[in-house]
Amino acid sequence: MRRPVVGVIGNAHRIENRFTVQMVGERNLRAVAEVSGAVPLMFAGTPEITDIAALLDVVDGVVLTGARANVHPTRFNTEPCAAHEPYDMHRDDVALALSEACVARGVPIFGICRGLQEMNVAFGGSLHPEIREIPGRMNHRMPRLENGEIHPDPKVVFADRHDVTLTPGGAFATILGRESIRVNSLHGQGILQPGKRVVIEGIAEDGTIEAIRIADAPGFALGVQWHAEYDPQRNPINRALFEAFGDALRERRRAA
Repeated sequence: MRRPVVGVIGNAHRIENRFTVQMVGERNLRAVAEVSGAVPLMFAGTPEITDIAALLDVVDGVVLTGARANVHPTRFNTEPCAAHEPYDMHRDDVALALSEACVARGVPIFGICRGLQEMNVAFGGSLHPEIREIPGRMNHRMPRLENGEIHPDPKVVFADRHDVTLTPGGAFATILGRESIRVNSLHGQGILQPGKRVVIEGIAEDGTIEAIRIADAPGFALGVQWHAEYDPQRNPINRALFEAFGDALRERRRAA
């Protein structure tokens, strides 16, 4: 049996403020290849050149990665604000429709950070643009230096920063073999109200939603708020998730 193929969504970016490109972080590609055992295939987060039905005929699963841009507030009936830019409305178009299509067709889908947020919005949920502004919440954004610049050491940026309590007997507790984990944190936006089919399976110590699954999905349909693509070759939590995703890919291929 050939290796499964995983579509990894691209993000809009401009080089030298002139050239429009689609980009995917290499950590995402390596996690798919080295831990899930699949061939990563980047596809454009641009609706006019991405045919979702045709894409799902080619791939065995989809990863919705994290990204710098936030989901546009109009997607969950909220007014946009310049303070919460940038946005990537083209990726919104693709990712939200793709989330529904993957679940409907039983195509394994794994949402990471923005990917979790997209899955929630796709099923009717809402987001808060700045979780740290909610009373009682911690600052979930990446660590910065005193001058405001992002910390230069990736080990500091991606270090585990808070605990997550998992639902006993849920999909995550079953995959990870435990009901409490510790994860990294690099996000400003987060889930406010879960969508109709969104089942909360992991909550941070401050109440922030960190892990979800889509109810009654015929295939793997999980999302995490932390960056699971960071060091899954050695991090046991992230490794177990990408391995479980890989198992779901191969199961779907065998059943095809």
